[in-house]
Amino acid sequence: MSTNAENQPAETFLTDPDFRDRLRDLPPSAKLVAKVLDDESPLSQGQLAKESLLPDRTVRYALNRLEDADLVESRYSFHDARKQVYFLID
Repeated sequence: MSTNAENQPAETFLTDPDFRDRLRDLPPSAKLVAKVLDDESPLSQGQLAKESLLPDRTVRYALNRLEDADLVESRYSFHDARKQVYFLID
């Protein structure tokens, strides 16, 4: 967990009460993907599968659920325009 200068936990999406409320009713896989994206983003679907240890299909399902809840967005990767990368939004 990262900390700021006063040794307090850094502000993250997962500490935002509104974000947490919208995340609450989603499946565990979506919560895990959100946690991985909170720690490190943007990430591709393959990178999310590797970091979360979830199957590609489960990551795809989780991303769809997070997008439906307006918690995650995607854009084309700067490194490989054939791939989408995902990141959390407010």
